[in-house]
Parts: sequence; structure tokens; C-alpha cells
Amino acid sequence: MTTASPVRRDLANAPLLAAASGQTPERTPVWFMRQAGRSLPEYRKLREGVPMLQACFTPEMVAEVTLQPIRRHDVDAAILFSDIVVPLKAAGIDLDIVPGTGPVVASPVRDERAVNALPVLDPASLDPVADAVRLLTAQLGDVPLIGFAGAPFTLASYLIEGGPSRHHERTKALMKAQPDVWHALLTRIGDYTLEFLGTQIGAGVDAVQLFDSWAGALSEADYREFVFPHSQRVLAGLAFAGVPRIHFGVGTAELLPAMREAGADVVGVDWRLPLDEAVRRLEAAAPDAPKPVVQGNLDPAVLFAGWDVVEREVRRIVAEGKAAAGHVFNLGHGVMPDTDPAVLTRVVELVHSIR
Repeated sequence: MTTASPVRRDLANAPLLAAASGQTPERTPVWFMRQAGRSLPEYRKLREGVPMLQACFTPEMVAEVTLQPIRRHDVDAAILFSDIVVPLKAAGIDLDIVPGTGPVVASPVRDERAVNALPVLDPASLDPVADAVRLLTAQLGDVPLIGFAGAPFTLASYLIEGGPSRHHERTKALMKAQPDVWHALLTRIGDYTLEFLGTQIGAGVDAVQLFDSWAGALSEADYREFVFPHSQRVLAGLAFAGVPRIHFGVGTAELLPAMREAGADVVGVDWRLPLDEAVRRLEAAAPDAPKPVVQGNLDPAVLFAGWDVVEREVRRIVAEGKAAAGHVFNLGHGVMPDTDPAVLTRVVELVHSIR
């Protein structure tokens, strides 16, 4: 993995980076998870006939898709268009992203033999990702670029289940019944994640987000025993770069202190927990630590409720975010495919107008 930080753009005054470091920016920064992609007609037109993973390995397409929401919404950050399974695909694991289903793995990994057979990721296989980042940093001006990856637990769930899962029963069974196999698997996946994020950092991203989308399926005790060491290893492995590290999961209200302890500079909060309560829990868990920085947390479904409701909820969340040292406004999960892009643009304008 790249361990030398590249010469990067001087964006110290960018609202996102200022908020992420606990400073007071000129305005509350806002971006949206899944802002690049399925809700935008220009994206759907560009992607016609192009499979998702092919798009993720085509630098010019990655750059164009990443830039589309910047042009349309005037958000305060771009997030690299990619998918959490890209490092798995780059390593040579047989998987595909099936429309309407999600990632599907041809041969699920459920025992020691399968873990031992997992390939080593060749860094050169990620060259298209690095090329896309370099194309973007040359075009984004003073807008920060966020890189991202899936956390080891979430990637392990896809590999073990063979695809998306509602209850993660096979994942939990392997975790509990064969802990040595489990930790060996997450160590290998952690290697993939570190290489993937290291490639993005080496090419010039300005922040990173580690998505542990399905960690909310776990108790805090199981998270700390089976997941925390691997997420901590990944986040610690990125400290050399000095870029903000955002950590996010869905349904993780009971895990937020542990997720911060794993090495997050910014804690992503989904819509189930008010931001001021999230801050209270984070401070109670680590009273001697610096005041936390949070990201979130408008319920994506609220975007369908009419502008009066949207405005009320946005103003509430901005007010609650003032309990933190810094607040990055976002959704509590990704933009839904049928979301009206015009509503997102109005949300950005509103957030920027609130003082």
C-alpha cells in the first residue's frame, strides 16, 4: 500500500474539511451518500448498456459520474463513483452486481479452505481507480474529493452469504462457530480495503469514508470482538495521510462510540438517532477525548414528503448538529433512485443559507 502522502490541493478552507477537523466553516457543508448515480437522468443516460463494474473500472466514466452532482447540486464534496465490491473484483473474486439485487458472489466463502484460497490483490489492478482520482482532482477546483471503501465486516457478509442478506445468518454462524476462520477472512479483506483506500489516497483524495453498512446487525459485544479490530486496523493504516476518516453504518446507534474508538475522525449517524443525542453518547463514552464531529442525518424517505416537511427536518438537523464540534450535513443513508434531484438541490441551498 502507498505510504507516502501525495502532493495534494490546498483545500484547508473548504467547508467540508474545516468541519471534519472540528473548525467552524463559513457554512455547514453538505453532500449526499449516493449523490453520484441512480437518481440523476444524466447518469442513467450515460450508463445505458454499461454494466456497473465495467463503469467502475472506466476512469473517464467514473470522473464524469462523480462530477455530475457537483454541477447539478453545488454540494461541498464529490464522492468517488465506485462500489464497495470493486477491490474484491480487482483481486479476481468471481462476482457481479446484478441489477435489482446487488452484489452476487459465484462461490461463497464459508470455510477455512475457501479463505485460504482467496487471492492476493495486485495493486496494479486498481490503476483505473487511481487514474479516475487524478482526472477528478484536475477538474474539481476547490471541491474536496472523498474516497471510500466497504469495511471488512460488510464485505465479509457479501462473501459469506453470496449476496445481500436480511439476517446475515451464515455470517454470524461462521463468526461464532469458527472465530479463527472468521478473523483470517477479515484480515484478508482488511488487506483489500487498505490497498483500495491507499490507492485512492495516493492518487489525491482529500478524505475517505469507510462504509460498514451492515454492522448494525451486531450487538456491541460482538462488534467489539469480531469487527472492531479489523476496522481499527484499516483506519489506523490510513493515519499517515492526514486526511479525515469518516466511518458510517446503518442502524449503528448502539455502536457509535465503538466506531469512533476504531479511529473515526467523523462519525456518520443514520436517521434513527438525533445528532445531539449521538454527540451526547459519544462524549459520555470518551469524556477526555476531543468533542466529536458528526455527519448526517436526514431520512432519505423525507425527501418524498413535500418541501414544507423537508425544510422543517433540515432545519432541525442543522440545529441538532450544533452540539458537535463540527457537522457535515448528509442523509442518514443513500439517495433513493426515485428521488427528485430538484429537491436535493433545494436542500443544499437551504443548508447553505442557515446561519
